[in-house]
Amino acid sequence: MKQGVVYILKCADDSLYTGVTSHLENRLADHHSGRYPGYTKRRRPVQFLWNTDVMDIQDAILLEKQIKHWGRKKKLALINEAWDQLHELSKCMNSSTHISVSLGSARDDEVENFVSSEKSVPLKNFKTRKLVL
Repeated sequence: MKQGVVYILKCADDSLYTGVTSHLENRLADHHSGRYPGYTKRRRPVQFLWNTDVMDIQDAILLEKQIKHWGRKKKLALINEAWDQLHELSKCMNSSTHISVSLGSARDDEVENFVSSEKSVPLKNFKTRKLVL
């Protein structure tokens, strides 16, 4: 079973980039060097802010897709582990923009419940890690 992590970077223009990888150290080096064309190459230097613990790669891909649809305030609440604020920011105010993702198969020792709205399935069973460089 392939493993992966979801991570968030802060770019030089103050934007937040969310990605997924199976080799975090290598991917961070790629972002710093500008090895691949894309979003972060034009916005270097980048600063590593946050990542999940290792999880099944399919769950990581689903989580990355969900986080990419979040606004800046919600991503910052996740990074800062402001769970009450994250819950408030997760309330869907416009049903036409609602996206639901299930991570029912992710496993870990700790359980954190994130609810993107009353209609969605909560993200369960993953740990996060915030690193300040």
